[in-house]
Amino acid sequence: MIVKRRSGIHGWGVYATQPIPKNKRIIHYAGEKISNRESLRREARHLKQGHIWCFKLNRLWVRDAGVRGNIARYINHSCRPNCYSHIVGDTIWIRAARTIRPGDELTYDYATDGDGSVRCTCRPGCKRML
Repeated sequence: MIVKRRSGIHGWGVYATQPIPKNKRIIHYAGEKISNRESLRREARHLKQGHIWCFKLNRLWVRDAGVRGNIARYINHSCRPNCYSHIVGDTIWIRAARTIRPGDELTYDYATDGDGSVRCTCRPGCKRML
């Protein structure tokens, strides 16, 4: 249903290979479950490489897709996404926000809460910092 390939947004991206209906669970965001404290240490290293791979489950726990992550870690941010995240217990699902056509790049809003050190590249002229 999805494939990883080069992206016009940033580095690698994830693309639909077939139609994906609205609200369908596409993939779970895999990664090592770590404490928020540990994620702050790791995030600093990831950000230096231009990656945002730590995804907050709740105020105590985070998934670090840099360790045991899957293809979901390559889904890029967009301020106008076609997907959204849905947390169920310890599982982070990426779901379709609308019907997605084959060839469309999957995106969701990262909704970061850090200092904003990575410029958004979802479209020309976007000024958001992630």
